[in-house]
Amino acid sequence: MTTHDKTIIALPKGRVLDAGVEMLGAVGIVPEEAFFDKESRQLRFSTNRSDVDLIRVRSFDVATFVAFGAAHLGIAGSDVLLEFEYAELYAPLDLGIGRCRLVVAEPEAVKAADDPKRWSHVRVATKYPNLTRRHFANRGVQAECIKLNGAMELAPALGLCRRIVDLVETGSTLRANGLVEVETIADVSSRLVVNRVALKTKPAEIGALVEGFNEVVRGTAA
Repeated sequence: MTTHDKTIIALPKGRVLDAGVEMLGAVGIVPEEAFFDKESRQLRFSTNRSDVDLIRVRSFDVATFVAFGAAHLGIAGSDVLLEFEYAELYAPLDLGIGRCRLVVAEPEAVKAADDPKRWSHVRVATKYPNLTRRHFANRGVQAECIKLNGAMELAPALGLCRRIVDLVETGSTLRANGLVEVETIADVSSRLVVNRVALKTKPAEIGALVEGFNEVVRGTAA
């Protein structure tokens, strides 16, 4: 089988990677040894299956690789799917991993005298400008979004803005930086995403993988 004929699965770097690899293993796909080398700069990996390769990319990029057909399937957070809303993506399964929430947060001192119901305009720092604007627009609030890719919690302390929109798992990072949650925008978990064209052109291969993940999810929930 040539490299071009292989099915490619995109996995996100970061906190969901280990759980994603564990789920792949339950489906019967095991990465090559180099995948587990923390020092390796390799990005594409073979597996125990000659017809399946893996790529490891930033969590925000998984959806893009799959949507544009560079990968056939992937594991992507529902936050990313809500931010980009790619029509080319089919997300048939909630994998039940990577659970967290997307929240609005602000300094404790601000919250003490704040009433979110009275907001008409907010300035926020976030990785999710599209999702954030839609959330506030639905409430009739105009959102000015400052795009940051990290260190979100510094923004209020350094006077960039009063509020942030970011992912929260335990809330410890917020508390360490004197921030508190104001409201939850969305509960987040990782989804199996599939390229719609690939599902039509490789129905047997892609369908079998989707069903494999489905069985694992059903078994986990049982």
